[in-house]
Amino acid sequence: MKLVFVYNTDGNPVSSLIDLGHKILSPETYDCSLCKLTHGPFTEIDQWRQFRTSVGVPMEFLHRDEFEKKYQYRVEYPVILRKNGNFEILMSKKEIDNIPDLDALIAAIALHLPH
Repeated sequence: MKLVFVYNTDGNPVSSLIDLGHKILSPETYDCSLCKLTHGPFTEIDQWRQFRTSVGVPMEFLHRDEFEKKYQYRVEYPVILRKNGNFEILMSKKEIDNIPDLDALIAAIALHLPH
């Protein structure tokens, strides 16, 4: 099993610059709720990094263009998927959009991890 996190942004340098400006100037209208929860304007949030490196489950993090190119699969972004051969939606865009903070995201993901 692997968890695949797909951000609602593209991975090219121009998109990254636009995203950075958007996060700083108008964070409330930024389109990727997953990015808002896991990253500050410049780097990954330390609490998120500690969580994802400590759970013992393989995780893959992709931008939507990278994901679609690699897997030829499309869904509504952002999304968190479980990959066991096929993809299963663990958390949809709607669910991620309703997560209030990083602690709640970590708790929601932890519910889906092997115990």
